[in-house]
Amino acid sequence: MPVLTRLIPSPVVVDINAGALDDLAGLLADQRISASGKLAVAYSSGSGAKLRERLAPALPGADWYEVGGGTIDDAVKLGDAMKSGHYDAVVGLGGGKIIDCAKYAAARIGLPMAAVATNLSHDGICSPVSILDNDAGRGSYGVPTPIALVIDLDVIRDAPVRFVRSGIGDAVSNISAIADWELSHRETGEAIDGLAAAMARQAGEAVLRHPGGCGDDDFLTVLSEGLVLSGIAMSIAGHTRPSSGACHEISHALDLLYPKRSASHGEQVGLGACFAMYLRGAKAQSALMVEVLQRHGLPVLASEIGFGESEFVKAVEFAPQTRPGRYTILEHLDLSTDQIRDAYADYAKTVSS
Repeated sequence: MPVLTRLIPSPVVVDINAGALDDLAGLLADQRISASGKLAVAYSSGSGAKLRERLAPALPGADWYEVGGGTIDDAVKLGDAMKSGHYDAVVGLGGGKIIDCAKYAAARIGLPMAAVATNLSHDGICSPVSILDNDAGRGSYGVPTPIALVIDLDVIRDAPVRFVRSGIGDAVSNISAIADWELSHRETGEAIDGLAAAMARQAGEAVLRHPGGCGDDDFLTVLSEGLVLSGIAMSIAGHTRPSSGACHEISHALDLLYPKRSASHGEQVGLGACFAMYLRGAKAQSALMVEVLQRHGLPVLASEIGFGESEFVKAVEFAPQTRPGRYTILEHLDLSTDQIRDAYADYAKTVSS
Protein backbone atom coordinates (compact mmCIF):
# COMPACT_ATOMS: atom_id res chain seq x y z
CA MET A 1 0.00 0.00 0.00
CA PRO A 2 1.23 3.50 -0.70
CA VAL A 3 2.01 5.66 2.30
CA LEU A 4 -0.04 8.83 2.04
CA THR A 5 1.13 11.94 3.84
CA ARG A 6 0.63 15.64 3.66
CA LEU A 7 2.84 18.51 4.72
CA ILE A 8 1.34 20.64 7.45
CA PRO A 9 2.40 24.31 7.51
CA SER A 10 3.46 25.01 11.08
CA PRO A 11 6.26 26.72 13.03
CA VAL A 12 9.57 24.89 13.22
CA VAL A 13 9.88 26.02 16.84
CA VAL A 14 7.21 26.65 19.49
CA ASP A 15 8.48 27.69 22.91
CA ILE A 16 5.83 28.24 25.61
CA ASN A 17 7.14 28.52 29.15
CA ALA A 18 8.06 30.90 31.94
CA GLY A 19 11.33 32.63 31.03
CA ALA A 20 11.17 31.74 27.34
CA LEU A 21 12.61 35.13 26.34
CA ASP A 22 15.87 34.23 28.05
CA ASP A 23 16.46 31.73 25.25
CA LEU A 24 15.25 33.95 22.40
CA ALA A 25 18.69 34.71 20.92
CA GLY A 26 19.58 31.02 20.75
CA LEU A 27 16.22 30.14 19.22
CA LEU A 28 16.57 32.78 16.50
CA ALA A 29 20.11 31.56 15.72
CA ASP A 30 18.57 28.32 14.41
CA GLN A 31 19.91 27.68 10.89
CA ARG A 32 16.33 27.64 9.62
CA ILE A 33 15.63 31.14 10.97
CA SER A 34 18.72 33.37 11.10
CA ALA A 35 22.18 31.84 11.24
CA SER A 36 23.81 35.25 10.68
CA GLY A 37 21.80 37.11 13.31
CA LYS A 38 20.69 39.73 10.78
CA LEU A 39 17.13 40.39 11.95
CA ALA A 40 14.47 43.04 11.55
CA VAL A 41 12.49 43.38 14.77
CA ALA A 42 9.08 45.04 14.65
CA TYR A 43 7.96 46.12 18.08
CA SER A 44 5.11 47.96 19.73
CA SER A 45 5.45 51.25 21.56
CA GLY A 46 4.04 49.62 24.69
CA SER A 47 5.05 46.12 25.76
CA GLY A 48 7.51 45.74 22.88
CA ALA A 49 9.41 48.91 23.76
CA LYS A 50 9.90 47.72 27.36
CA LEU A 51 11.25 44.38 26.17
CA ARG A 52 13.56 45.99 23.60
CA GLU A 53 15.82 47.25 26.40
CA ARG A 54 16.06 43.73 27.77
CA LEU A 55 16.53 41.92 24.48
CA ALA A 56 18.65 44.29 22.38
CA PRO A 57 22.02 43.35 23.94
CA ALA A 58 21.41 39.68 23.10
CA LEU A 59 20.53 40.53 19.47
CA PRO A 60 23.45 42.72 18.30
CA GLY A 61 22.75 42.10 14.63
CA ALA A 62 19.13 43.25 14.79
CA ASP A 63 17.58 46.47 13.54
CA TRP A 64 14.52 47.68 15.44
CA TYR A 65 11.39 49.14 13.86
CA GLU A 66 8.68 50.69 16.02
CA VAL A 67 5.19 50.12 14.61
CA GLY A 68 2.59 52.75 15.32
CA GLY A 69 -0.62 50.79 14.81
CA GLY A 70 -2.44 47.94 13.17
CA THR A 71 -3.49 49.30 9.78
CA ILE A 72 -2.69 48.05 6.30
CA ASP A 73 -0.74 51.30 5.77
CA ASP A 74 1.35 50.58 8.87
CA ALA A 75 2.14 47.09 7.56
CA VAL A 76 3.08 48.35 4.07
CA LYS A 77 5.32 51.07 5.54
CA LEU A 78 7.00 48.48 7.74
CA GLY A 79 7.70 46.22 4.78
CA ASP A 80 9.05 49.10 2.72
CA ALA A 81 11.36 50.15 5.55
CA MET A 82 12.71 46.61 5.94
CA LYS A 83 13.15 45.58 2.32
CA SER A 84 16.62 47.06 1.81
CA GLY A 85 18.11 45.59 4.98
CA HIS A 86 19.17 42.16 3.64
CA TYR A 87 17.69 40.41 6.67
CA ASP A 88 17.31 36.69 7.30
CA ALA A 89 13.98 37.02 9.08
CA VAL A 90 11.46 39.38 10.65
CA VAL A 91 10.58 39.21 14.35
CA GLY A 92 7.25 40.55 15.57
CA LEU A 93 7.47 41.55 19.23
CA GLY A 94 4.25 42.69 20.87
CA GLY A 95 0.53 42.11 20.86
CA GLY A 96 -1.82 41.03 18.10
CA LYS A 97 -1.66 44.21 16.02
CA ILE A 98 2.12 44.23 15.89
CA ILE A 99 2.34 40.53 15.07
CA ASP A 100 -0.26 40.94 12.30
CA CYS A 101 1.68 43.89 10.85
CA ALA A 102 4.93 41.94 11.04
CA LYS A 103 3.38 38.88 9.35
CA TYR A 104 2.07 41.01 6.49
CA ALA A 105 5.33 42.97 6.11
CA ALA A 106 7.41 39.77 6.11
CA ALA A 107 5.17 38.24 3.45
CA ARG A 108 5.44 41.41 1.38
CA ILE A 109 9.25 41.21 1.28
CA GLY A 110 9.50 37.42 1.16
CA LEU A 111 11.04 36.72 4.56
CA PRO A 112 10.14 34.21 7.29
CA MET A 113 8.61 35.70 10.42
CA ALA A 114 9.02 34.76 14.08
CA ALA A 115 6.27 35.81 16.49
CA VAL A 116 7.13 36.79 20.06
CA ALA A 117 3.75 37.32 21.69
CA THR A 118 3.45 39.61 24.70
CA ASN A 119 -0.23 38.81 25.23
CA LEU A 120 -2.76 36.11 24.35
CA SER A 121 -5.58 38.26 23.04
CA HIS A 122 -6.46 36.08 20.00
CA ASP A 123 -5.39 33.17 17.80
CA GLY A 124 -3.65 35.40 15.27
CA ILE A 125 -0.30 34.74 16.96
CA CYS A 126 0.11 31.60 14.85
CA SER A 127 -2.46 31.94 12.09
CA PRO A 128 -1.99 32.33 8.32
CA VAL A 129 -4.00 35.56 8.42
CA SER A 130 -3.26 39.20 9.25
CA ILE A 131 -6.22 41.25 10.49
CA LEU A 132 -5.52 44.88 9.57
CA ASP A 133 -7.62 48.02 9.57
CA ASN A 134 -8.23 49.62 6.18
CA ASP A 135 -10.33 52.40 4.69
CA ALA A 136 -13.37 50.12 4.54
CA GLY A 137 -13.06 49.03 8.17
CA ARG A 138 -11.07 45.86 8.76
CA GLY A 139 -9.72 43.21 6.39
CA SER A 140 -8.25 39.71 6.56
CA TYR A 141 -5.08 39.15 4.53
CA GLY A 142 -3.53 35.75 3.82
CA VAL A 143 0.10 35.39 4.94
CA PRO A 144 2.48 32.50 5.70
CA THR A 145 2.34 30.92 9.15
CA PRO A 146 5.11 32.20 11.49
CA ILE A 147 8.28 30.09 11.31
CA ALA A 148 8.70 30.31 15.10
CA LEU A 149 6.56 31.25 18.07
CA VAL A 150 7.71 32.29 21.53
CA ILE A 151 5.37 32.87 24.49
CA ASP A 152 6.98 33.78 27.80
CA LEU A 153 4.42 33.09 30.54
CA ASP A 154 6.12 35.60 32.84
CA VAL A 155 5.44 38.31 30.25
CA ILE A 156 1.87 37.12 29.74
CA ARG A 157 1.16 37.29 33.47
CA ASP A 158 2.49 40.85 33.59
CA ALA A 159 0.17 41.99 30.78
CA PRO A 160 -3.32 43.33 31.61
CA VAL A 161 -5.65 40.42 32.38
CA ARG A 162 -8.13 41.63 29.75
CA PHE A 163 -5.80 40.25 27.07
CA VAL A 164 -5.92 36.76 28.55
CA ARG A 165 -9.70 37.00 28.83
CA SER A 166 -9.92 37.98 25.18
CA GLY A 167 -7.87 34.93 24.19
CA ILE A 168 -10.20 32.72 26.21
CA GLY A 169 -13.21 34.03 24.28
CA ASP A 170 -11.46 33.46 20.96
CA ALA A 171 -10.42 29.90 21.83
CA VAL A 172 -13.83 28.87 23.19
CA SER A 173 -15.55 30.27 20.10
CA ASN A 174 -13.90 27.45 18.09
CA ILE A 175 -16.58 25.09 19.38
CA SER A 176 -19.33 27.17 17.81
CA ALA A 177 -17.30 27.66 14.61
CA ILE A 178 -16.85 23.90 14.16
CA ALA A 179 -20.57 23.34 14.75
CA ASP A 180 -21.24 25.84 11.93
CA TRP A 181 -18.77 24.09 9.65
CA GLU A 182 -20.47 20.75 10.29
CA LEU A 183 -23.88 22.35 9.68
CA SER A 184 -22.68 23.68 6.34
CA HIS A 185 -21.34 20.24 5.43
CA ARG A 186 -24.77 18.69 6.08
CA GLU A 187 -26.79 21.42 4.38
CA THR A 188 -24.60 22.61 1.50
CA GLY A 189 -22.07 19.82 1.02
CA GLU A 190 -19.14 22.04 2.01
CA ALA A 191 -16.06 19.90 2.53
CA ILE A 192 -14.66 19.52 6.04
CA ASP A 193 -11.00 18.92 6.79
CA GLY A 194 -11.27 16.47 9.66
CA LEU A 195 -7.79 17.12 11.04
CA ALA A 196 -8.27 20.89 11.08
CA ALA A 197 -11.69 20.50 12.71
CA ALA A 198 -10.35 18.12 15.35
CA MET A 199 -7.46 20.43 16.26
CA ALA A 200 -9.65 23.53 16.50
CA ARG A 201 -12.37 21.76 18.48
CA GLN A 202 -9.96 20.23 20.97
CA ALA A 203 -8.22 23.58 21.42
CA GLY A 204 -11.54 25.14 22.38
CA GLU A 205 -12.62 22.24 24.59
CA ALA A 206 -9.29 22.21 26.47
CA VAL A 207 -9.70 25.87 27.40
CA LEU A 208 -13.41 25.52 28.14
CA ARG A 209 -12.95 22.63 30.57
CA HIS A 210 -9.74 23.64 32.31
CA PRO A 211 -10.40 24.48 35.98
CA GLY A 212 -7.56 27.03 36.28
CA GLY A 213 -7.68 30.79 36.21
CA CYS A 214 -6.04 33.62 34.28
CA GLY A 215 -3.00 33.79 36.56
CA ASP A 216 -2.18 30.08 36.60
CA ASP A 217 0.75 28.88 34.50
CA ASP A 218 -1.00 25.57 33.79
CA PHE A 219 -4.04 27.37 32.42
CA LEU A 220 -1.98 29.92 30.50
CA THR A 221 -0.04 27.06 28.90
CA VAL A 222 -3.27 25.34 27.80
CA LEU A 223 -4.63 28.65 26.46
CA SER A 224 -1.37 29.37 24.61
CA GLU A 225 -1.34 25.90 23.09
CA GLY A 226 -5.01 26.24 22.16
CA LEU A 227 -4.39 29.49 20.30
CA VAL A 228 -1.40 27.94 18.52
CA LEU A 229 -3.43 24.89 17.48
CA SER A 230 -6.22 27.15 16.23
CA GLY A 231 -3.76 28.96 13.99
CA ILE A 232 -2.31 25.71 12.67
CA ALA A 233 -5.83 24.36 12.05
CA MET A 234 -6.50 27.35 9.80
CA SER A 235 -3.23 26.70 7.96
CA ILE A 236 -4.20 23.07 7.42
CA ALA A 237 -7.66 23.98 6.14
CA GLY A 238 -6.39 26.85 3.99
CA HIS A 239 -9.01 29.23 5.37
CA THR A 240 -10.42 30.52 8.66
CA ARG A 241 -13.35 28.09 8.83
CA PRO A 242 -11.96 26.07 11.80
CA SER A 243 -12.10 29.14 14.04
CA SER A 244 -14.66 31.44 12.45
CA GLY A 245 -18.41 30.96 12.19
CA ALA A 246 -21.49 32.88 13.28
CA CYS A 247 -19.55 33.99 16.35
CA HIS A 248 -17.08 35.91 14.18
CA GLU A 249 -19.77 37.17 11.80
CA ILE A 250 -21.49 38.82 14.76
CA SER A 251 -18.19 40.32 15.94
CA HIS A 252 -17.40 41.65 12.45
CA ALA A 253 -20.87 43.20 12.31
CA LEU A 254 -20.32 44.97 15.64
CA ASP A 255 -16.98 46.29 14.34
CA LEU A 256 -18.53 47.58 11.11
CA LEU A 257 -21.75 49.02 12.54
CA TYR A 258 -20.25 50.51 15.70
CA PRO A 259 -16.54 51.07 14.97
CA LYS A 260 -15.97 53.51 17.83
CA ARG A 261 -17.65 51.31 20.43
CA SER A 262 -16.66 47.72 19.73
CA ALA A 263 -15.16 45.68 22.58
CA SER A 264 -12.18 43.35 22.25
CA HIS A 265 -12.30 40.68 19.56
CA GLY A 266 -12.33 37.88 22.12
CA GLU A 267 -15.14 39.42 24.16
CA GLN A 268 -17.29 39.80 21.07
CA VAL A 269 -16.71 36.33 19.60
CA GLY A 270 -17.19 34.73 23.02
CA LEU A 271 -20.59 36.40 23.38
CA GLY A 272 -21.36 35.55 19.74
CA ALA A 273 -20.49 31.89 20.35
CA CYS A 274 -22.76 31.65 23.41
CA PHE A 275 -25.68 33.14 21.48
CA ALA A 276 -25.00 31.08 18.33
CA MET A 277 -25.00 27.85 20.36
CA TYR A 278 -28.29 28.93 21.94
CA LEU A 279 -29.78 29.59 18.49
CA ARG A 280 -28.87 26.12 17.25
CA GLY A 281 -30.64 24.55 20.21
CA ALA A 282 -27.47 23.44 22.00
CA LYS A 283 -28.63 25.07 25.21
CA ALA A 284 -26.56 22.89 27.55
CA GLN A 285 -23.37 23.78 25.67
CA SER A 286 -24.40 27.43 25.55
CA ALA A 287 -24.99 27.39 29.30
CA LEU A 288 -21.56 25.82 29.91
CA MET A 289 -19.90 28.46 27.75
CA VAL A 290 -21.75 31.20 29.63
CA GLU A 291 -20.70 29.74 32.98
CA VAL A 292 -17.03 29.46 31.98
CA LEU A 293 -16.81 32.89 30.38
CA GLN A 294 -18.43 34.46 33.43
CA ARG A 295 -15.97 32.65 35.70
CA HIS A 296 -13.11 34.21 33.76
CA GLY A 297 -14.70 37.67 33.83
CA LEU A 298 -15.88 37.83 30.21
CA PRO A 299 -19.19 39.36 29.07
CA VAL A 300 -22.07 37.14 28.01
CA LEU A 301 -24.68 39.83 27.36
CA ALA A 302 -24.64 42.71 24.88
CA SER A 303 -25.22 45.22 27.67
CA GLU A 304 -21.98 44.11 29.32
CA ILE A 305 -19.97 45.43 26.36
CA GLY A 306 -21.99 48.61 26.00
CA PHE A 307 -24.63 47.64 23.41
CA GLY A 308 -28.38 47.92 23.74
CA GLU A 309 -30.61 45.00 22.80
CA SER A 310 -31.73 46.67 19.56
CA GLU A 311 -28.11 47.36 18.57
CA PHE A 312 -27.11 43.75 19.14
CA VAL A 313 -30.16 42.52 17.21
CA LYS A 314 -29.19 44.79 14.32
CA ALA A 315 -25.65 43.36 14.36
CA VAL A 316 -26.92 39.76 14.31
CA GLU A 317 -29.21 40.61 11.39
CA PHE A 318 -26.34 42.26 9.50
CA ALA A 319 -23.78 39.58 10.40
CA PRO A 320 -24.22 37.28 7.36
CA GLN A 321 -23.26 40.16 5.07
CA THR A 322 -19.78 40.28 6.61
CA ARG A 323 -18.84 36.88 5.16
CA PRO A 324 -20.74 36.38 1.88
CA GLY A 325 -20.84 32.72 0.93
CA ARG A 326 -20.15 31.43 4.44
CA TYR A 327 -22.94 29.23 5.81
CA THR A 328 -23.57 29.29 9.56
CA ILE A 329 -26.53 28.94 11.89
CA LEU A 330 -27.45 32.55 11.05
CA GLU A 331 -27.81 31.82 7.33
CA HIS A 332 -29.51 28.50 8.09
CA LEU A 333 -32.24 29.98 10.32
CA ASP A 334 -32.54 33.24 8.31
CA LEU A 335 -34.38 34.89 11.18
CA SER A 336 -36.37 38.10 10.84
CA THR A 337 -35.60 41.10 13.03
CA ASP A 338 -38.46 40.22 15.38
CA GLN A 339 -37.34 36.59 15.59
CA ILE A 340 -33.77 37.63 16.44
CA ARG A 341 -35.12 40.01 19.09
CA ASP A 342 -37.26 37.28 20.62
CA ALA A 343 -34.39 34.77 20.55
CA TYR A 344 -32.01 37.20 22.20
CA ALA A 345 -34.58 38.09 24.84
CA ASP A 346 -34.99 34.39 25.64
CA TYR A 347 -31.21 33.92 25.74
CA ALA A 348 -30.72 36.96 28.02
CA LYS A 349 -33.48 35.72 30.34
CA THR A 350 -31.80 32.31 30.55
CA VAL A 351 -28.40 33.85 31.26
CA SER A 352 -29.79 36.15 33.95
CA SER A 353 -31.89 33.53 35.73
